[in-house]
Amino acid sequence: MLVHICCSVDSHFFIEKLQQEYPDEKLIGFFYDPNIHPYSEYQLRLLDVERSCKKLGIELIEGPYDFENWLNAVRGLEKEPEKGVRCEVCFDRRFEVSAQKALELGEKTMTTTLLVSPKKSQEQLIRSGEAFEETHGVKFIAFDYRKNNGTADQGRVAKEQQLYRQDYCGCLFGLGMQRDQQHRLMDEMFSPISQQILPASIEERLELYQLRNELEESGTPYRILKERFMNYRLFSSSLKIGNDVLPSYPLFYSTMNRTQTQGVIEFSIGHQHFLNREEVRFITLETFNTMSDSHYRSTQELMFNPISVETEISVRSRLMGCAFSTSAIIVVDTIPSEKLTLTLESKIYEDTKEQLIILRE
Repeated sequence: MLVHICCSVDSHFFIEKLQQEYPDEKLIGFFYDPNIHPYSEYQLRLLDVERSCKKLGIELIEGPYDFENWLNAVRGLEKEPEKGVRCEVCFDRRFEVSAQKALELGEKTMTTTLLVSPKKSQEQLIRSGEAFEETHGVKFIAFDYRKNNGTADQGRVAKEQQLYRQDYCGCLFGLGMQRDQQHRLMDEMFSPISQQILPASIEERLELYQLRNELEESGTPYRILKERFMNYRLFSSSLKIGNDVLPSYPLFYSTMNRTQTQGVIEFSIGHQHFLNREEVRFITLETFNTMSDSHYRSTQELMFNPISVETEISVRSRLMGCAFSTSAIIVVDTIPSEKLTLTLESKIYEDTKEQLIILRE
């Protein structure tokens, strides 16, 4: 039987149930989910599915990540709600490719782990599956493992197996509507051109779960915990003298009351230089290099190849003598004496992130 897999939280429980009910059935996992966006999220879910299938002892095949074809398929349905027409088109697309893969492998039956997801309509899934059974000749079997307290059991299994528990279906449009309803920043879509790993980002989680796999392979005990913290995202920043743009780099947690201010450097204390507006401070790249033990040759190099966020926060704490400062600290090559225009749009917000703890005996 070909089992279309959407994510490990659904698939691990679903496949465990299949193995219990059909111990003699050969199961082949097929991970085909071009709706997942961004690509780093796709990589993270695939990583966890690979681990899950390895634990369950079943073969896994990865389908193509044809995101552009998926976008074309759902064009015009971007505003559809969850469980609406866009979901049906999405199911059709995934079932068509899954049915073709089943025929290619000589499999006569298929199912999908989407059936166990409480966020999906089983009626929609069954309609799509039965339609492709008629056109492709691959029998679609709809297993209902949500009943008899199945959803609670699924959550228990996910926690016991320390699976990656994503909080959106994977669809870009569904994510946007979900974050709007939650009044939350859609920070999954933030991807700095510098490729800096941001706190609670998909890229940070991908590194964490890669480390989890390495620890498991080496037999090192660990736990994955969640912690609350104040997160930060920079939307845009620029520093100008007249119409000339100066290379500048705001340290993590830099904020202003307004998005733009003008002023001049009014005074200096030690290596910090103070603008006469908005509690803004400037430091030179030389000072930054000394405090971060770095060797940048220019602020522009720092902009496109930054250090870790943890190091930035450490520099901020040393400069401010306080771990809770959100004043703007701007790194520049040299301290300008002319009138400046600083634009800084950023946001600080409550968030949660995962933390991997290595357990010591």
